[in-house]
Order: sequence, then C-alpha cells, then structure tokens
Amino acid sequence: MTEVIVVGAGPTGLLLAGDLAEAGIAVTVLERRDGRVSNLSRAFGVHARTLEQLDARGLADPLVPMGAALSRVRLFERVEVDLGELPSRFPYLLITPQYNVENLLLERALRAGAEIVHDTEVVGLSQDGTGVTVTTTDGTRRAAYLVGADGFHSAVRRALGQPFPGKSVLKSIMLADVKLAEQPAELLSVNGVGDAFAFVAPFGDGYHRVFAWDRRHVVPDDVPLTLEEVREVTTRALGTDFGMYEARWLSRFHSDERQVPDYRVGRAFLAGDAAHVHSPAGGQGMNTGLQDAANLGWKLAAVLRGAPEDLLDTYQSERHPVGRSVLRSSGALIRAAMIESSAGRAVRGLAARGALSIPKIRTKVTGQLSGIGYAYPAPDGAHELVGTRAADVPLAGGGRLYEALRGRRPVLLGDADVTGWADRVRVAAPAVPGGPMVLVRPDGYVGWAGTDPAGLRQALTRLTGTAGSRRSETPSTP
Repeated sequence: MTEVIVVGAGPTGLLLAGDLAEAGIAVTVLERRDGRVSNLSRAFGVHARTLEQLDARGLADPLVPMGAALSRVRLFERVEVDLGELPSRFPYLLITPQYNVENLLLERALRAGAEIVHDTEVVGLSQDGTGVTVTTTDGTRRAAYLVGADGFHSAVRRALGQPFPGKSVLKSIMLADVKLAEQPAELLSVNGVGDAFAFVAPFGDGYHRVFAWDRRHVVPDDVPLTLEEVREVTTRALGTDFGMYEARWLSRFHSDERQVPDYRVGRAFLAGDAAHVHSPAGGQGMNTGLQDAANLGWKLAAVLRGAPEDLLDTYQSERHPVGRSVLRSSGALIRAAMIESSAGRAVRGLAARGALSIPKIRTKVTGQLSGIGYAYPAPDGAHELVGTRAADVPLAGGGRLYEALRGRRPVLLGDADVTGWADRVRVAAPAVPGGPMVLVRPDGYVGWAGTDPAGLRQALTRLTGTAGSRRSETPSTP
C-alpha cells in the first residue's frame, strides 16, 4: 500500500520520491504530463549545496560531466561573485539544463521502487486523522501523507485552500532556444542596461537558451515572439546577438514572487514552486525546491517508522524562512539589474563592488547564492553546531561523510552505543579524532552534537523513533 503520495514529477517531486523509496517507504508519484522529460525547462544552474545533496545520493559525479563549471558569476556589468572560495567539493555553479538533473532523479526513483503514474491530474483531496484521500482524473487514492510538488499552478495548493500572496516582478520575459554563429567569450553571458536585460547560456546540444526582457515592450504572454525581437533586445543588453539563428522555441512568460504562508496543512505538504516562486536572478528556483525535498523526505520516512509526529512541523520552521530569504535576495538582484538610469547603474556598480570587497559580506553573499550559508534554527541550549550544514569531512579508513549519507540514514560521527537504533543510524569515525559526537541528519545538517550518551539517545529517538520501534501502518484505501 502507498504510504506517501507525491504530486508532480519535476525535480522536487522526483528527489523526494527517490529518498522515500530508498528509505523503504512505499511512494507513488502522480503527474499530469506524459512520461517525456521536457527540454523546455527554465532552470540552468545547479548550485554547490544542491550538488552536495546530489553527492549524498550518488548523483553528483554523473551530473558534473554533463555541464560546465562556472566559478565566477557575473551579476551585472563588472560586478562578479567568486564561488571559488566556497568551502565545498563543488566551488562553482554547474551550468546544465534542468532536464539532465531530472533524468538522473527519475532513473534513481524508479530504480529504488517508486511508482510513477503519468497522465493523472489531481482534482480534489480530503484528509482525516490517519491519512489523505486524493481524487484524480483516474480514480481515488489514499496514503498516510501527501506532498504537492506540482509547480506554480499547483492543484494541491488550490485543494488545500492555501493563498499564494505576492506579485509579478517581470512581465513578458522572452525565452528562446537558438543557435549562435559566434560563441560567447564567457560561459554565461548576462547583463542589464536599464531598458533591456539578457541572459545567454549553452543548452548542451548545440543550442543556447536566451532569456531577455524589454522595458519598452511589455506585452501579454500570449503575444507571438519573433527571433528578430530577441536579437534586438539581446544586442541592447549585451552589445551583440552572437549571430542568432534557427530558433526551435520562442515564447514569453512572466516572473512572480510568491510564497504560501503554510508549507504544512495537516497531513499535506507543499514543496518547490508549489510553495514558493522567485525571480530568475541567481538561478535559485530549482535549487530551493530540491533543498525542500531533501529536508522533508527523511522526516516523513522517520515519522512513518515511529519518530514523533511533530518532527514534521520542523519542515515549516526550517524551510519557510529559507524560501523567504531566497525570494528577497533574488528580488533585490533583479531590481538592481533593472535600474534604468545610467547614474543609478553607476552607483549600483560602485556599491556592489564595495560591499563584495568586505570579506564578511562576500561570504554571506556567496553562502546565500550557493545555498552553503543557510542554517536551521536550533533548540534552546543546543550545541552550536546543531542546525548547521555538516562539512564533507574525510572518514577513518577512507571515504567521506557525504558518501556515508548515501544510505539515507543519519550518520553518527564518533563512537557510541547505538543498540536499538543500529538499523537506523550509521556510526563512522572521522579521520581527525577529537571534538564532540556529531549526529548528521540524512540531509547533511547537524541534528545533535555533544558528549552525553543520554543526550544522544534522546536525539536518536527524536530523529528516528524509539529504539526497536516499527513503522506505522499505512491507512487503508476506502
């Protein structure tokens, strides 16, 4: 019987489904589209923290050769952020189309045993104290929990009655897949000059993806777009159109800034674009959704094994503030890029370069952009490490922490008696001994740290369930 239903087979839903299936949870993914992975997705960058999460699932090494590493990201004109300083195995932004990430996640989810049902649309849902009943275009399904990862137009969000407050930031953004007669000097070309903005990145198959915006010509999304219009706006923003020709895709869309107030409503959850949408600046949309999934998946698995139900409340307290922060930072970037006057753009450049010359500010900016710098709130009196991202430390006898996390179980760095939890936690010795014991959650964040065995037992009960407990029963199908 299905224990978790995930609605939406995009990157967020697929990572979540793969995590649950690898943890032994029966999961079904419902997707309204057919089984083809689209090459028309808008995401093009995989940030360092997301690559670390993929590394903890054995997917980073196959993904990295599919893209190109960009260690310096230009925000506008001469303002750049140096990602080469990141304390990560992946000190760069990987430029690769979303469908490469999606294909890897799909293969993993299927390999782990997730059921994926296509051509199925959610039309309603109800929930009670033991589960969620989902009404779809092909019948009714029931599970203990439901996750809506079904994007901006989320049917799950509507069925839950959740508002999606916010506004459109940019209207009539142009999107085009084109071939270029001249290869750009930089891997990623981006600039805003007040009345025009353009972004050009390689698609990986001989085409380039272009995003462009024209302050002088803001029209509804359904107004036809021509290659000539894309050329003209790109030339204004970047000084050249690189000899664009042979467009295989031309369309318009609008960019919103929105976030639901509640990521959890009873036994139903929202993740990815169903919960939050941001401006495209910084390329953080898909990355934030994948981080949502990484945070929620292990918690659902733990509760279904007997961990306290209120562990699921921490999804809201941990991920909602991150979504809000990404919304604000990406919004600030796009507004800075759209400054109209030349004097304003000059002040923008001076202010940004001055701020980035200060190490503390530079570290904060690169940490937020890459996802490396986010931490979660810790309980009062907890060790200072609790809630922070765990570094990928080497382990005694070889290997790394993030390789040890591939079992989808917490990893205890240190030596302790875990009798009763041995099937739910892996004990590993760090290569450099000393310091407190550190219990690393499956999403790579510190769940507990200290030297007290009793404190460790309490943390194991909190994060994985009572010693010897079994998974709760799945609600029956009505």
